[in-house]
Amino acid sequence: MNKSKIALAIMLSGLVSTSVLATNGYFAHGYGAKEKGMAGAGVAKAGNSISSANNPALLVDVGDRMDIGFSIFNPVRSVNVSGEPSLPAGFSPVIGGIPSCSAPGVAPCQVPFSMNTGTTESTREWFLVPAFGYSSRIDDTSVWGISVYGNGGMNSTYKGSDTRIPSARILDPNTNSIVNSSGIFGAGNTGVDLSQLFINTTYAYKASESLDLGVSLILGVQTFEAIGLGPFANISSDPTKLTNNGKDVAYGLGFKLGGNLDLTETITLGMSYQSEINMTEFKDYAGLFAQGGDFDVPATFTVGLAVDITPTSTFLVDYQGIYYSDVAAIANTISPITSGQCFDSLNTFLFTGAPGNATGPGCLGGSNGAGFGWDDMFVTKVGYEWAVGEDTMRVGYSITNQPIPKTEVNFNLLAPGVIEKHFTAGYTMKHGENEWTFFLMYAPEVEVSGQSAFDPAQTISFKMHQLEFGVDFQF
Repeated sequence: MNKSKIALAIMLSGLVSTSVLATNGYFAHGYGAKEKGMAGAGVAKAGNSISSANNPALLVDVGDRMDIGFSIFNPVRSVNVSGEPSLPAGFSPVIGGIPSCSAPGVAPCQVPFSMNTGTTESTREWFLVPAFGYSSRIDDTSVWGISVYGNGGMNSTYKGSDTRIPSARILDPNTNSIVNSSGIFGAGNTGVDLSQLFINTTYAYKASESLDLGVSLILGVQTFEAIGLGPFANISSDPTKLTNNGKDVAYGLGFKLGGNLDLTETITLGMSYQSEINMTEFKDYAGLFAQGGDFDVPATFTVGLAVDITPTSTFLVDYQGIYYSDVAAIANTISPITSGQCFDSLNTFLFTGAPGNATGPGCLGGSNGAGFGWDDMFVTKVGYEWAVGEDTMRVGYSITNQPIPKTEVNFNLLAPGVIEKHFTAGYTMKHGENEWTFFLMYAPEVEVSGQSAFDPAQTISFKMHQLEFGVDFQF
């Protein structure tokens, strides 16, 4: 394959990578059209040159090949607020022109931040997700390859001009009255946009007749932007690095190890482990994410089996763990804000007045700053493929635990990664020495509902369902 064409394909894959709100938390449900057609299962069976994203050892069975693919991803998200807004307990009238708590000197009073009731949907619902893979034999026992793919992300865009949207109700300290502010957090258009692209360089080696091994070096590139978070300025360690700073870029390196072991002539065991990727900080959002803008990519592991049921059919099952709890910006709960670990310049912890650098480890951007409160995820993926003449049919199903607790609804309406199940189908069509692979994924609607941490009289719920379809072409 012409090297200039390979370089061009890699570059184009990176350029057209767009943000998505992925399906297992913010990770994609699978990589490569063959695996996506089986709900992501495939750690023990090679599909194509993108399979190194699942297990680097699989390239031994891929050989010389190049794949280019893309998918169209459609996540439909909505937010609802119910319950009449109320001033929280412990709040007292203005004293000397400064709002105060009824018991000064003790834990700060509940934040007087409520929302008008209503329902709205995120306006961005269609995303392009690219993928590219190339592999080439070095000799009879070793292969090298490169794959470029969107790992995942999270995205939302709530229009402040939408009259249906739940708008914020914030205390005006000058008039000691509650005022309505447009936008879901009272600052107009509101949302986040996280996109992750991985460039995976792999070496795979046939260690014995029954064992293949592989290792990948992963370059991670991620971009992030937030808008409409201005009302949280008084609880940010750096209000100038909180919101509306455009897109910021972070980079990092990690690795993936993999192995494939033939247990019998018909059963193969596959395993892979991807390290946590230590990313550079989002400096433009150092006042939002915990630990000064740190947003690393969590470690993952996958183990699975491929069982040949007949000479022309295979059953696959994978079990994957995603360790969100190791990344403070993702795992930290909202409680540092409401439990006395952050105070604004008035020492009253209110969303009011001119913003100044807040103090305390629990402030946004602080060493223990509030985050999304996600739990680790453990995903079971089941797939089945069978030959029909020269072509291949596929189906798949996956299920996982819910990563978002009911106590963490306030911030997660920005990133409602609530999906728990995927139903998939796929089809590979041979065309001479080349092939086309198609897949379809549907994730049924899931809703998470919980009490607002800022106004206990209110309930916030969000829900999402997803559709994805795509194609890979193999040269």
